[in-house]
Amino acid sequence: MTELTIIYGKEPKKMVRTLLELLQPEKALPLDSRIALKPNLVLAKPATSGATTSPEIAAALIEHFQERGYKNLVIMESSWVGDNTKRAFQICGYEELSKRYDIPLIDLKDDRTIKVTYEDMNLLLCKQATEVDYLINLPVLKAHCQTRLTCSLKNLKGCIPDKEKRRYHSLGLHRPIAYLNQVLRTDLIIVDGIMGDLTFEEGGNPVEMGRIIAGFDPVLVDSYVASLIGYEVSDIEYLQISHQLGRGNLYGTETSLVELDQEKKPGRTLRPSYRVAQLAQYIEENQSCSPCYGSLIHALDRLEEKGELDHLDLPLCIGRGYHGQKEKGKAIGIGNCTVQMDQHLPGCPPSARDIVQFLRQLKK
Repeated sequence: MTELTIIYGKEPKKMVRTLLELLQPEKALPLDSRIALKPNLVLAKPATSGATTSPEIAAALIEHFQERGYKNLVIMESSWVGDNTKRAFQICGYEELSKRYDIPLIDLKDDRTIKVTYEDMNLLLCKQATEVDYLINLPVLKAHCQTRLTCSLKNLKGCIPDKEKRRYHSLGLHRPIAYLNQVLRTDLIIVDGIMGDLTFEEGGNPVEMGRIIAGFDPVLVDSYVASLIGYEVSDIEYLQISHQLGRGNLYGTETSLVELDQEKKPGRTLRPSYRVAQLAQYIEENQSCSPCYGSLIHALDRLEEKGELDHLDLPLCIGRGYHGQKEKGKAIGIGNCTVQMDQHLPGCPPSARDIVQFLRQLKK
């Protein structure tokens, strides 16, 4: 389906209700269907930080389906490695949603896993994510420090176990994300473009974007979002691979855009920050996980604000690719994977605060 629907404004619950009335996703969906909502709760920060999906979007979906007789709804998620999903449910407002609508919250970190194979790659999936009849993907429109963009395709990483999240980075991240979307299919996508972060995946630099995007094709959604913030499909490898595998259509002249409430469309142009690229010059990354890399970028950002980066004349090494390497005096290691290095900071992941203190100590 080559159609996207965008609605503009600042009232996410009302906006999503309008979208659902128009799209009617429940058509031909049996009343006993198990419907899962998969938000982006990467860590325990409220939606106002630009990191996580607004609970008002989930509330609109729950009300829409419950009013039509659907009773078997769940919310499922697994926060990134090093964070606590249950705390994220609480801080992000989903625990309150669960009580208000009598909807179960499923922490996929506690779930059993199953193995599936796509082409030459074995993939582990959280079992309950594979057992739903209708999967609703609720990503946030955000930048990402390693893949440039995170939206619907990448949001499915919350449906795999933590050890698999780590392994994806050793496999190059992009191909396993594309393969994951071949074996775990999204049925409906509602993108939270109300408040996102065009610098970091974990928020902290929120940008008011004033829109919600709905579609059924994750490649179409993500390629539209990429174009919205100034990226080409070739800039985002997992998106390019997903299209080549036939997962969906690319946004282009043949795409039908339905835009609602255009008088509320923000005047600002959305553009990603190049802050991460500037800070990455200090890093030699090799298969690093997103939480660890993100912490390091945040730490460097804080140090640069204080004018404290000039003393870093050794590269900062980070990632699973450095496991077992014994660099002596030639580099600085960040995280447990660099434990064999002469100078290293432990942690999986280390916090940005710990990294700042560690690097400041090296200066003395």
